Amino acid sequence: ITRMQFQWEWLCLSVLIISSVTAEVENEEALDAGVEVEDFDKQSQEADADRDKSSLEVVYQTPKPTGEVYFTETFDGVLTGWVLSKTKKEDMDDNIAKYDGRWEVEELKENTVHGDRGLVLKSVAKHHAISAMLTKAFIFDNKPLIVQYEVNFQEGIDCGGAYIKLLSSSDDLNLEYFFDKTPYTIMFGPDKCGEDYKLHFIFRHKNPKTGEYDEKHAKRPDVDLKKFYLDKKTHLYTLVVKPDDTFEVLIDQTVVNKGSLLEDMVPPVNPSKEIDDPSDKKPDDWDERPKIPDPNAVKPDDWDEDEPSKIEDLDAVKPEGWLDDEPQYVPDPNAKKPKDWDEEMDGEWEAPQIPNPKCETAPGCGDWVRPMKNNPKYKGKWKAPMIDNPNYQGIWSPRKIPNPDYFEDLHPFRMSTVSAIGLELWSMTSNIYFDNFIICSEKEVADRWAADGWGLKKLVASANEPGMFSQLVTAAEDHPWLWVLYILTLALPVGLGVLFCWPAKKTDEDIDFKKTEISKSIMKGELKQEREELEDDEIELGVKENEDIAED
Repeated sequence: ITRMQFQWEWLCLSVLIISSVTAEVENEEALDAGVEVEDFDKQSQEADADRDKSSLEVVYQTPKPTGEVYFTETFDGVLTGWVLSKTKKEDMDDNIAKYDGRWEVEELKENTVHGDRGLVLKSVAKHHAISAMLTKAFIFDNKPLIVQYEVNFQEGIDCGGAYIKLLSSSDDLNLEYFFDKTPYTIMFGPDKCGEDYKLHFIFRHKNPKTGEYDEKHAKRPDVDLKKFYLDKKTHLYTLVVKPDDTFEVLIDQTVVNKGSLLEDMVPPVNPSKEIDDPSDKKPDDWDERPKIPDPNAVKPDDWDEDEPSKIEDLDAVKPEGWLDDEPQYVPDPNAKKPKDWDEEMDGEWEAPQIPNPKCETAPGCGDWVRPMKNNPKYKGKWKAPMIDNPNYQGIWSPRKIPNPDYFEDLHPFRMSTVSAIGLELWSMTSNIYFDNFIICSEKEVADRWAADGWGLKKLVASANEPGMFSQLVTAAEDHPWLWVLYILTLALPVGLGVLFCWPAKKTDEDIDFKKTEISKSIMKGELKQEREELEDDEIELGVKENEDIAED
């Protein structure tokens, strides 16, 4: 018993030590926890942070491009070069056709980086249009196109877009008349309405035969876009279109969609070489039936089509105690006629019907009717069995003819030159934040630009992340069943600690057992002492007898 008690004490001590060490490690991890931040720029300012503070103190510097660029905008200084549209949308009432949505330049509401400002869409249920000319027009020749900018849905997004348009160069391009029908080369960015989350990449392709433009849409990304639109964080959207006619779409510098301009656009860039002949008609005697009823089959003589599918079960017996004279429903004896009941207007009042209480203990009430059962003689309407159609000719399709509109564009990358960027949007949610636009051709330039802008926002947002306890509470608010898991998780170690570490109470049986053991040990001691005394007396008697014999 003493050995077992010693083992339990060591077990309890070990559990307590492990719990203390685990708690200390978790505490240190909570203090030291920080989302991994890439070292985008070795020359960037170091951010000194006090662990006891809830926000990160940073020194912000306006990003500056490090290479050739076609357009940049940080919105940190005076808003120059941007033009508000003064026109209206076509085919709409004048009350809602105006581009009268309001724009502001301001800092983020949450995870603010002081001095870092962006362009914010402020109005709800209004059309917004603003645009700016590029510093240098982008010509699609032998350099890739990289378009990158930041979006923060500060209040989530219900229905609306945050995409941009790269406007096609033309002699009559006037930014004051920028509207939804203004020709563009590429449209790119997030869009959402209801539960449909989209990330557009659309380019307008010129038909080399007709000169007309058609929109080509990239396939939908395979990732879940919902988290990017609803987490109220700043996300980086990047489009890369390469001279080898491939493209990549990235969110937060992670590829979410990629493919070929020739193979992964809908509808495809190049039409089919052959089309169905519109003048070809299916012959009247063309037989498309693979199976037909057997013309040689004959209905059997004993086939009776008049037999019903169900018949009365003649073996059924009325259950004992069936109350034939009791109705299933009776007037409610507790119901009373309303005081405002007018029999001339409402008719004679009748109490509402309730189930007959006498039928609750009986097998049934009212007239007993035999139950129905399947008719073993029933066969239904006779039909001839099906056999292979000897005249089957297959499914008819019109013959193919050469497509008169066929063309082959092997390099759809060579799109219309871009000379301006614009945002033409409508939204049911306000405070959509845009920042740090860049159009360039070098990935290193775009990455450095992202590091100085989006990277700093990500650092501040990571430092302001709530602690583990707050995250658990927030998760439980969205998923209440997590409270059960939390309670079980906390109760299990406490219960084990009480079970194994709490000193057990001594029962009456244990006390009686110990008393018995003590009394037994006392009795054994007394018997041993008496035995020793008897042995001493015998020895003394023997010595005395020997002395008497010697004297004689």
